[in-house]
Amino acid sequence: MIKILKGKSVKELDLLHCEFSGQKSLELMENAADAFTKWLVSSFSDSEQRVRIFCGAGNNGGDGFAIARLLSDKGFTVEVVGCFSDGTKLSPDAQANFDRLPREVNFSFFQSNQLYSEFDLIIDAYLGVGLTGNLRKEAKEIIEVMNGCTGDKIAVDIPSGLPADSIAQSVTFQADFTLTFAFPKLSLLLPENALLTGELIVADIGISPELYEHFSDELYFLKSIDIPKLHRKFHRFSHKGDFGKILLIGGSPGKMGALHLSAKSALRTGAGLVTCYLEQSERMILQSSLPEAMCLWGEIPSLEKFDAIGIGPGWGVINRSEVLKFILMNCTSPLVLDADAINLLAEYPELIELLPENTILTPHPGEFDRLLGKSSDHLERLQKARQFAMKRNILLILKGANSVISLPDGRQLINSTGTKYMATGGSGDVLTGMITAFLGMGYSAEYAAICGVYHHGLAGEFAGFKRKYGTIAGDLIEEIPATFIAMGIE
Repeated sequence: MIKILKGKSVKELDLLHCEFSGQKSLELMENAADAFTKWLVSSFSDSEQRVRIFCGAGNNGGDGFAIARLLSDKGFTVEVVGCFSDGTKLSPDAQANFDRLPREVNFSFFQSNQLYSEFDLIIDAYLGVGLTGNLRKEAKEIIEVMNGCTGDKIAVDIPSGLPADSIAQSVTFQADFTLTFAFPKLSLLLPENALLTGELIVADIGISPELYEHFSDELYFLKSIDIPKLHRKFHRFSHKGDFGKILLIGGSPGKMGALHLSAKSALRTGAGLVTCYLEQSERMILQSSLPEAMCLWGEIPSLEKFDAIGIGPGWGVINRSEVLKFILMNCTSPLVLDADAINLLAEYPELIELLPENTILTPHPGEFDRLLGKSSDHLERLQKARQFAMKRNILLILKGANSVISLPDGRQLINSTGTKYMATGGSGDVLTGMITAFLGMGYSAEYAAICGVYHHGLAGEFAGFKRKYGTIAGDLIEEIPATFIAMGIE
């Protein structure tokens, strides 16, 4: 995991890197430009494409000048537009890279009345993470001109006009791609800024992870390297009991699909024995569609028989509150509450007081707002989630494009996997089954939540790559085994 620092800390992080590594700031800028150029070349391999780069006078502009030089060296036709007036004092590193622009790069100063011809790629290296306060009139004009240009639009580190830590309030560059350096800035992960950020790429520029510990921030970004070490190892003599006996409670007339998806995803995740508690009238649906799962109905089963319990998918809320109350008061196994179990907490707030420590809640934004009240934006939602998890000593997974895991100790972990193609009914039911399976295998609540969220998003990426908008929740389930294979987990 890598810390997500505030925008004002980026300069301090760069200085720490130079101090501890002995590298000069100009060399770090070259690392950033090289990472950007390598990504661009691999993504837009045709060097015949024409590239226009809008550069500011600060270090973001310095990145742009260095990128212009590197792209020109690779045969791209590059034009640089200086978003400052002649005689403006550039930052030292920006000046150094400006002086290194090759003759082949056409440079001109920005002119508001100039009609900029069509180019294939438009790169925004104008304003960086240091943006504070309101945009000047001239800055708004430059950004509007960039937005009016044709071609794929790419932001260097952050779209110009977008604050590093909050929601856009003014004119902002509308990027198709944003390649950010070292770590994703918080604003790039907020749903309100999605249309400005475009596809997000995080590039490593060689800053040691240990340096992030100098900062007190409690927001982290999950990376693929974090996941394998969290997984338990099983041996060839392990039996189905070792892989966990789990109970899933849910389903109702017309909504048995939700319970089916949870049960099947738990099995695909590796749960040894999956039992579903449901209404007797609906049992044939599950027993015929998923013979690997067992079914119980009638009186609540003996909870101590199970290593983990998941509650809520497709359950409904009518005549369910007493059952949920009984489970919360008597269960000693790890719990996952999703969907209608969360809706019941919202409808009967006294049940919240009964939540056992380390219970995992998995609301989507609508369920979250019902539970904790309407939020004005996602930043407020994140703050509420953190406070709720700390106060109740539970884990709360706020589902979304970048699902956020709020932990009892105040840390919040933002997931890096997932795709827009997961926006389909049943995706959350799949996650419930996966997390419950990990809990049943003996994972801690924290590790189960992290592994569940990460593998869930990765399965969505694999399914979305194959089926695009035709992706359904069942496709995610079929890709779960591939996520283990891809990460070398046996």
